Amino acid sequence: MRTDLSRPTDVATLMDLLKADPGRPRLTWYGPGGERTELSGHVLDNWVSKTSNLLLEEYDAAPGTRVLLDLPPHWRTLVWALAAWRVGATVVLPGTGEARTVGPAEAAGVDVVVTDRPGAYAETGAEVVAVALPALARRFDGDLPPGATDAAAAVMTYGDALGWVPPTDPEQPALEAAGVLVRHRELLGWPTPAPDGDQPRRWHASAAPLAALGDALAAWRADGSLVLCAPEVGVELAGDPERLARLLATERVTG
Repeated sequence: MRTDLSRPTDVATLMDLLKADPGRPRLTWYGPGGERTELSGHVLDNWVSKTSNLLLEEYDAAPGTRVLLDLPPHWRTLVWALAAWRVGATVVLPGTGEARTVGPAEAAGVDVVVTDRPGAYAETGAEVVAVALPALARRFDGDLPPGATDAAAAVMTYGDALGWVPPTDPEQPALEAAGVLVRHRELLGWPTPAPDGDQPRRWHASAAPLAALGDALAAWRADGSLVLCAPEVGVELAGDPERLARLLATERVTG
């Protein structure tokens, strides 16, 4: 049955809902090479808290801070988005939101760039956080621009619990992409409210960056969980209907 909590109205109450059943899987990731990562409500909350603390302490993130999230659909991408929203910041997606582009223009007007390709922002003057995507990475495997933060090493040094967090301004943008602007007061109803029901749903998310964020929020708002595949895995599954059917059955996907 659904957790007996009121419907979440912001990311703070959404995280309360997810960790109310701390051992239950909330996010399952399928990556290249057979990688599978599963995050329970407790583990997801820990990652979000640590990442929020990094944004607060290293970059003074708060309402009005713009965080360019230049990452592919990935479990780490969802963690960084939740962390930015938890401190009231604005997540900016490069390109169209469905396909990533990169270049100096992408960093214009943002305060922090979170990316798996930090070299592309070396000459922009932006604050850069380099994110290693492999599950067991302890450091970013590549050259870092001067002053860049290695997220693989840095995030784990921060606490699991949040202290003081600046109040979220409901009128500030929570998400910006080409042709899309969602304010914090609208975020948990975007793109559409998840359907009500007695049984929490397990969703298979889109592989497009913007749609994956919407799928995640809709699933979690309904006290459900999410299965997310890397784009290259999605292509493989699209060409192998039997493998896709096995994955959906194994993960008990209902939506």
